Amino acid sequence: MATKPITLAIEPRGKRIPALPKETSIYLQGSTSDLYDRLAKESRFSVHRLRITNKNDGKPIANDRKTSISSVGLEDGSAIQVKDLGMSTPFLPLRGPQIAWRTVFLIEYLGPILIHPLILYALRPYLYTFPLTTHTLTGGSASPPSTLQVLTCWTITLHFLKRELETLHVHRFSNATMPVLNIFKNSFHYWILAGLLIAYFSYSPSSLTASDGNTTLTALGLALYVMGEAGNAYTHLVLRSLRSPGGTERGVPRGIGFNWVTCPNYLFESVAWIGILVISRSWSTAVFVAVAVGQMGVWAKKKEGRYRRELGGKYQKKKYAMVPGVF
Repeated sequence: MATKPITLAIEPRGKRIPALPKETSIYLQGSTSDLYDRLAKESRFSVHRLRITNKNDGKPIANDRKTSISSVGLEDGSAIQVKDLGMSTPFLPLRGPQIAWRTVFLIEYLGPILIHPLILYALRPYLYTFPLTTHTLTGGSASPPSTLQVLTCWTITLHFLKRELETLHVHRFSNATMPVLNIFKNSFHYWILAGLLIAYFSYSPSSLTASDGNTTLTALGLALYVMGEAGNAYTHLVLRSLRSPGGTERGVPRGIGFNWVTCPNYLFESVAWIGILVISRSWSTAVFVAVAVGQMGVWAKKKEGRYRRELGGKYQKKKYAMVPGVF
């Protein structure tokens, strides 16, 4: 005899979804992906715009064909909450158009890759020759870039090239899309702060980066940079190994750094950027590092909470989210 389907009560979470039904029926043996497909069809939204949460325990329900309805704690009469992940504003009431996470990352990281070499090698003679004369407009006689300026340019460029490669070949995303408006906010962080701000002030002939600097300090900066980038790449490979292709499951990360803090990937990235700061000696780099490290700290605290909720006793709680002994 066929198993009888169960009935789930549905509540919107956040803004109202007009066509969302008040309940739906599904088999316990069905997958959570089936539930997402059903609600997407009934609400007439893209499946990627929906996030389903078990109201009883507050845990998000992954869109995963290998995860059954019964395994996430749902039974007949259970209530689920459905959130529209789209964005809308009074100025752009588009009901949340979506864009692939991978596409967003590729666009964000492209900014510094283009801006730094462009300013250092192509635009520098035009940007820093004063007063403005006819000679300036045809290419001034600015002094050649210093060793520190070249190192700053290439450490930053290589950092973001690494990120592009990881986006294409390493990272596996739990959500397929994000609201398209996010691309403007995220791109400001990378194109303006990591790109234009650092590049314009670091490559000026009057900046500290234009000096020869201290060789020992420069070597220290390069050592921190290499160590940070290598450690960050290692942790990303560990995190990739925990998730199957196309899957959204979470595993318990283990390995170098994961016994110290929740997010050693952020720790190692911070180390790499401190190395760049030591090399550049620029206040503009310091501004970006402060903003980036602060943001990663917020993400690390959220991830610690998510691990505790979703992994339960399998996860060894960490005292520090990102920096051992500090935070």
